[in-house]
Amino acid sequence: MVFVLIEGYEKSNEIRELIRLFFKSEETLFIEDIKEYPYNGYLLHSVLARNDKDIYATAYLYKDGHLIDKHSENILDLKTYRNSVKKDINIGIKKSIFYCLIGISGQKLPWGILTGIRPIKIIHELVDKSIEQKEIIRLLTTEYKLNIEKAKLATDICLRQREHIYPLDKNRYSLYISIPFCPTRCFYCSFPALTLKGNLGYIEEYVDKLIFEIKAIRRIMGHKKINTVYIGGGTPTAIPPKELEKIIQEVYLSFGKENIKEFTVEAGRPDTITDEYLKVLDNNGIRRISINPQTMNDNTLKIIGRHHKAKDIIEVYWQARNYSFEVINMDLIVGLPGEGIDDIKYTLGEIKKLDPENLTIHTLSIKRGSNFFNALEKYPIKGQDTIEQMLNETMNYADEMGLKPYYLYRQKQILGNFENVGYAKPRKECIYNIAMMEEKETILGAGMGAVSKVFFPDENRLERIPNFKDLKEYLERVEELINKKERILRD
Repeated sequence: MVFVLIEGYEKSNEIRELIRLFFKSEETLFIEDIKEYPYNGYLLHSVLARNDKDIYATAYLYKDGHLIDKHSENILDLKTYRNSVKKDINIGIKKSIFYCLIGISGQKLPWGILTGIRPIKIIHELVDKSIEQKEIIRLLTTEYKLNIEKAKLATDICLRQREHIYPLDKNRYSLYISIPFCPTRCFYCSFPALTLKGNLGYIEEYVDKLIFEIKAIRRIMGHKKINTVYIGGGTPTAIPPKELEKIIQEVYLSFGKENIKEFTVEAGRPDTITDEYLKVLDNNGIRRISINPQTMNDNTLKIIGRHHKAKDIIEVYWQARNYSFEVINMDLIVGLPGEGIDDIKYTLGEIKKLDPENLTIHTLSIKRGSNFFNALEKYPIKGQDTIEQMLNETMNYADEMGLKPYYLYRQKQILGNFENVGYAKPRKECIYNIAMMEEKETILGAGMGAVSKVFFPDENRLERIPNFKDLKEYLERVEELINKKERILRD
């Protein structure tokens, strides 16, 4: 048991998440008074104190009632360029806790005290202030405690992204369209996805409501400029080709094909991709698709609930190459059940033969909403050091394929405290992925489970508008969602 006592400041999710990173297998209990500590197990006592000149964040670590470590940070000595004492206080508190816990937990934290999904946003803010690259690396490693490799990776990605983000434009937006249907539910999936079994009868009604919402978005956005369109899921190619074609045609009719800079369709699972489907996508001007193996090992595909084999992925890939697709993205997952270094090397070797324009590397995240979460004891997962070696292999192979990292994000419960990275050949980056991840552009979401994020650049603020995650609720109440979007976008 780990007890946590906080004095002088309010608890925050960031502080909770940081502490839990160090004690993954221990229960963590926040207490209000030192009397609640039974002098058994660990106690982390975090204190924020002020005097006339300084502000100190101090962390004390006790074990069985005995002080075993202590660390203090003078907030006013931090050099973060945040121009906010409140933000510096948060950094100082987290640093003091980091130093106190890093020696006893056995955990590596490659991303230091950063617990958020989008670490590169911090670097964009620094570049906006004309901070030199060398100083950014120093700040990331010294103040945020990133290891040097992650600091350099994140900075490189930030600089590669900027031509796609700047100048900011409050009238520019992208459109995300959710197709929540899948042939089967993958073992690791926590998204609000619906299997075709039992839901086939809803597809046509869903597409009609989706098109209704797309038309409404076009009306609401008026004179504003569309940038990119992304159809994701679920598995968009799980629905009949004629239904997906109706959606694509409505996008062109509403927004103008000539106005869309990039249009992506996640073809996703190879067991849903047919020659008929590829022909429909090609004939409708789609030039960017995803074919996502996750792994090229047949045993693992069976475990995770994929009803196809690696050879099917290869066949579908070469089939797609007979058409006019300019970019094919492939997703892989590091840390799948039973897989180690040899397995990821084999998968990467097979992907290298295919030579896709994009490769997205996900580190497995074990979410509570997934079937995997409830079967952890049955499927052993490799340790942090092995996951790190596997990720290093993905970086090496990506480099050999001429792919450069261009976007990055992290997730809660991600294995080894690592990250997900998208790689692309030069000039083949997915602009939507950058816009969505760095949150410097309005993203409007249509469909079940889609989330709209309205960007207000003058205030550097986002407003989220989530769509319903339940199918029947979405079908019955889509007009409420449209009205909510309209209220926020017209304010």
